[in-house]
Amino acid sequence: MILLKQLRQKDPVVFNAIKTFKFTKIDEKIIQISYPSDSAKNEFDKISIEFFNHFKHKVNNHSIEFQFKKDHENLKIEIVTKKKIFEKFIEKNPLLKDLDDLMKFDLS
Repeated sequence: MILLKQLRQKDPVVFNAIKTFKFTKIDEKIIQISYPSDSAKNEFDKISIEFFNHFKHKVNNHSIEFQFKKDHENLKIEIVTKKKIFEKFIEKNPLLKDLDDLMKFDLS
């Protein structure tokens, strides 16, 4: 969304706080917003009026209601390293482990 791109430039603290929010359509008029922490919700509250107005205008539905749900388990950001990526590949293809033993890859 254009609003989020502008927010990334204008206020990176708020953008980073809300980038993990998850929107789920419950009904034609109800959208559930899952957020990871109270501090992220507080940052979102700073721009919520502008965001909701923009969203309602974009979808052309001004009767939408938003419900908030704290969901800190499913919304954590995982840092993916080269080693973790390689380990996932090893799960799919065990021969890569033999190749790693032979070549001694540096995945640090």
